Amino acid sequence: MTSLLIFLGIVAVIIFWAVGIYNRLVNERNRVRNAFAQIDVQLTRRYDLIPNLVEAVKGYMKHERETLEAVIQARNSAVSSLDAAKTDPANAAAMKKLGVSEGALSSALGRLFALSESYPDLKANQNMIQFQEELSSTENKVAFSRQAFNDAVLGYNNSAENFPNNFIAGFFEFALASFLEIEAEEKREVPDVSFT
Repeated sequence: MTSLLIFLGIVAVIIFWAVGIYNRLVNERNRVRNAFAQIDVQLTRRYDLIPNLVEAVKGYMKHERETLEAVIQARNSAVSSLDAAKTDPANAAAMKKLGVSEGALSSALGRLFALSESYPDLKANQNMIQFQEELSSTENKVAFSRQAFNDAVLGYNNSAENFPNNFIAGFFEFALASFLEIEAEEKREVPDVSFT
């Protein structure tokens, strides 16, 4: 009888231990989803600002149609990538596609702002100044949200990969999450240095 009680006690401890690990993994996965929801809010705000920015610039930059179209195209691509990533923030392919789309959008916006420097009236336009400030503020919020998301992903992945949690994670098919890395093309280019 005592050996049966000891056996049942050991089984109960193992079950409670497994339930604890499972619940921790669920909590960590939900933190990842919540962190991505914050990125979603900021990116959606950014995407909503861009058409207004393009409209404000359009009158001044009539000869720069390609640049304006590139911004709109990059924005639309980023919106569709965000929609795909929203369905499963742990999906590595969706995160990579979103990161690439965001990098292309940042690059297109950078070209637009660089080009706007050639138009003194546009540079002084209050709408343009306001859009630049709002986009800059939003970019900072995106960066903070992305850092929080990547921290949540790191915590979740560590919990899922650490021994003995990895047994529970594998049994219940907790897939590892992917980091969101947004890199502008300009950061990858090697700067030209000339001493002449």
